[in-house]
Amino acid sequence: MTTLLDVVSVRATQNYLLYLEFENGEKKVFDMNPLMDKHPFVRLKNAHLFLAARVDYGTVCWPGDIDIAPETLYDRSTSLS
Repeated sequence: MTTLLDVVSVRATQNYLLYLEFENGEKKVFDMNPLMDKHPFVRLKNAHLFLAARVDYGTVCWPGDIDIAPETLYDRSTSLS
């Protein structure tokens, strides 16, 4: 089931994890490691670029017009209790 909720905050870590908060207040963690060898995310192997993650238009974006769908972030992340 696809859920469309905006991301309201993100914190990226050195080990390619994204700590996310969604508009409904849920806090989750998304592991980018499985995507890091795929286009366009391979460019994010540069740690400085990955750590530049920000929220824009309700999802996570990076410099260079790289982003990831908010429903992917929500549906494939693990809840933080």
